[in-house]
Amino acid sequence: MIDIIKHSIRFVLFLIAQAFIFNQLEIGLGIQLMVYPLYIFLLPLEMNVFLLMLVSFGLGFGIDLFSNTYGLHASSALIIAYGRPYLIKLFEPRDGFDPGTELTIYSMGYAWFGYVFGTFLLAHTMWFFFIEQFKWSEFWYVVLKTVLGVPLSLLLCILLQFLFFKKPIKR
Repeated sequence: MIDIIKHSIRFVLFLIAQAFIFNQLEIGLGIQLMVYPLYIFLLPLEMNVFLLMLVSFGLGFGIDLFSNTYGLHASSALIIAYGRPYLIKLFEPRDGFDPGTELTIYSMGYAWFGYVFGTFLLAHTMWFFFIEQFKWSEFWYVVLKTVLGVPLSLLLCILLQFLFFKKPIKR
């Protein structure tokens, strides 16, 4: 029950942060900071894929409503929600995950989190910008926006974890 409340609060906070703060920032060169994929990545591992996609669609659609992006965020959220179990299975530790493990930078380590979440964020951002441009003639522009946006978004997501997540106490 506490997990449902925790994830519901995170849902609202990520939606507000993305729609009203990060989508309004103009960095230049078409760079757009994406933090809401972190919410989808942090959802419980045991979550059903259908429910994961439903929650992700809700988050993406909510951001689209406030940003006038007409399904770009919803589409991108659905793509990564569908691929998340496969990506995590691909990089799963040899012994598997402990029940209730949260995929934070603290529980999984800096290298694992950076590599796996970076791949997750790369897939999300590439899909987002390709659907936004929807022209093969803009391929290199999409690649440029992705190459510049993913590292900044990754650093921002890591910073958010340092600021708002507690480091577990080792006993």
